[in-house]
Amino acid sequence: MPSGYPFSEIEAKWQSYWKEHNLFQVFPDNSRPKYYCLEMFPYPSGKIHMGHVRNYTIGDVVARFKMMQGYNVLHPMGFDAFGQPAENAAIKHKAHPAEWTYKCIGWMREELKRMGFSYDWEREISTCLPEYYRWNQWIFLKMFERGLAYKKLAAVNWCPSCLTTLANEEVVGGSCWRCGSEVEQKEWEQWFLKITAYEERLLEDLQQLKYWPPQVITMQENWLGKSEGVEIYFLEKETKEIISVFTTRVDTIFGATYIVLAPEHPLIEKWRRRILNIKEVENYLKETKQKTKLERTDLALKKTGVELKGIKAINPVNNEIIPVWIADYVLLEYGTGAIMAVPAHDQRDFLFSKKYNLPIKIVIKSPGERSNRAPEEMTEAYEGDGVQINSGQFDGLPNTIAKEKIAQWMEEKGIGKKAVKWRLRDWLISRQRYWGTPIPIIYCKRCGMVPVPEKELPVLLPEKVRITGKGGSPLAQIKEFVQTKCPVCGEEAQRETDTMATFFDSSWYFLRFCSPRNEREIFDKEEVSYWMPVDQYIGGIEHAVLHLLYARFFTKFLKDLGLLEFEEPFKCLLTQGMVLKNGEVMSKSKGNIVDPDGIIKQYGADTLRLGILFAAPPEAEIDWKDECLEGAWRFLNRVWRLVEENKNSEIGSQKQESNSLLRLKKKTHQTIKKVSEDIEEFKFNTALARIMELVNEIYAQKQETGEAKLELTKAIETVVILLSPFVPHLCEELWQRLGYKESIIKTLWPKYDPKLIEEERINLVIQINGKVRSKIEIPSFLKREEIEELVLKDTRIKKWIEGKEIRNFI
Repeated sequence: MPSGYPFSEIEAKWQSYWKEHNLFQVFPDNSRPKYYCLEMFPYPSGKIHMGHVRNYTIGDVVARFKMMQGYNVLHPMGFDAFGQPAENAAIKHKAHPAEWTYKCIGWMREELKRMGFSYDWEREISTCLPEYYRWNQWIFLKMFERGLAYKKLAAVNWCPSCLTTLANEEVVGGSCWRCGSEVEQKEWEQWFLKITAYEERLLEDLQQLKYWPPQVITMQENWLGKSEGVEIYFLEKETKEIISVFTTRVDTIFGATYIVLAPEHPLIEKWRRRILNIKEVENYLKETKQKTKLERTDLALKKTGVELKGIKAINPVNNEIIPVWIADYVLLEYGTGAIMAVPAHDQRDFLFSKKYNLPIKIVIKSPGERSNRAPEEMTEAYEGDGVQINSGQFDGLPNTIAKEKIAQWMEEKGIGKKAVKWRLRDWLISRQRYWGTPIPIIYCKRCGMVPVPEKELPVLLPEKVRITGKGGSPLAQIKEFVQTKCPVCGEEAQRETDTMATFFDSSWYFLRFCSPRNEREIFDKEEVSYWMPVDQYIGGIEHAVLHLLYARFFTKFLKDLGLLEFEEPFKCLLTQGMVLKNGEVMSKSKGNIVDPDGIIKQYGADTLRLGILFAAPPEAEIDWKDECLEGAWRFLNRVWRLVEENKNSEIGSQKQESNSLLRLKKKTHQTIKKVSEDIEEFKFNTALARIMELVNEIYAQKQETGEAKLELTKAIETVVILLSPFVPHLCEELWQRLGYKESIIKTLWPKYDPKLIEEERINLVIQINGKVRSKIEIPSFLKREEIEELVLKDTRIKKWIEGKEIRNFI
């Protein structure tokens, strides 16, 4: 343990003080402005890691800063406690998922408290508790009533050995991560939420989110994927069956040289007997089933495909006969499950056509080309604008104009129509798992699918369960859970044995924090109206699409129920970067885990907080170095010594300030301004650098004055206040040692004097051997050595002194 200030004693002391005085417990208070600061709550996996430390320290700085600015700050914490990892851990450790989860929650809660985070622990929620998931079930029933929750056949990853569905992440190289068996795609009845009913609002309301990172807005727009184009009707040559293709580039239709279907397209089975190479096709279909959708659409991976020999299509604009292929990069759920390939004007089609020696036809000439070039001369697709060629009556038109004219012509001829397609698909929430919210549906032979009455909620997750990871949903094996009575007719019936995806739990938890102990309703409308929306939301970029999209969807749905007055849940969003070690994500297998526990024991929580905030701006990745801690530790000990050496000094008043103390006064007010602005803009590393500069200035002035003058003491107090959101334990102790009785969190954030933040500047005339050689403008309170440094850097002076010895500097 390094020698220095007694951090263990200090941190334990102030954590007890905060708890004893309920310092961070809050209630609605209309006499003060509110501020809701929220970090994405963690999955209780065991212990907090460095990513947690960074995320929650950022949030704590913001929360404490706002408290000291006079805001009524809601800063809650809870645990996203359901999910497959708990079942995996239960199998591994031979423990019940609940036992494992509550143990992890206990560990994490204590670690978070040791970090000194300013949470209102009276509001803690855990999504695996019946008092929480009861309202998951209530939301589901409200969606079911309105047709937004429904069941349909859907493809799932299926392990034939374990007899269970697998998430995409559990399929490794086409095999089950647990037993290694080859994974199959299987049609299964699954529950969905009709998020597509909200697609327009989800897209349009992105315009309201002025304080979200632009890249997150773009990612959401891309996920929603609104495309305006034309649906074109190609005909199969023999049967004249329609093959619908959607395109946003109808201007390139005359250059379509083949069609590509998704391997799951229903026409493939329909044409089965006519496909001449059916064995090759079947092998390809089997191979494709082993790939995840992510693998299939990854642009970096080489695309594969197989021609459906014996099947041809007719291009409706020029009656050309073109081949039909299947390829893994086309997905059934996107567009129509079929695309027209225009190799000359789409790079993916170009590479595919080169690989399989398919024809290329140029139909748009770039503006700079004087003559038409041959397709074989192309080294890449031309995807820009230009003039139509080889396009029938549309030759010579700019393609931007031809788009509209071709679309109109196709509609008139009945070979196509204008259409809007979305990438967004309805949200599959079914999981054949135990550790999740039971879906509140009952199946009756007489009444069909019946919702559980609200008065019977929650449908409790049974405690006695055997989890092996095999044999489908564990709930299906529990007779006393499955067998029930129909709430309509009273006959024997069966419960739904699927549970909800854990994204459901996290799609509204921020609302529950406003009134977490409400037993009568999902939340108190008045309290939600006071606290919401969240003023600052903080979390990883990995949640930029799904979690945030689902949270926005739930908020809009609850507004439609009349429970909320706003459309968007989060005003401001900060996505922090990852914490790496040696350039790689931390993991046990790589042996590069940095343990926050060990750091806290060796240096204290404040040093860890300071080190991780000073290392880089929040949005940037950190490649963790232990030097971050050593530098932070040295600085905190400098601050400790500064206060210790001056806490009992007499504060003398002066009739007239010396230049040096006036300089310190100015530096203090400039630091207040800059640190305040930097915290508002999440520039924590530069805010800390400003405080370090002020500490250096105080040490310098202390040496000059030799005693604790009034301005020197004020500057020291300012350092402690400005530093307190970053390192709260140490600053609480220092504040007390400076003679203050109340917690520093009750101290108002200092304000700067506008007159003192402007540096008084003077024009300095520079002479060499009595002759004026230059003039520079400088702050009036610079020290001699600082002035000399500026003079020597002046370009006009450099040429007069180059290679010469300076005998005297006056």
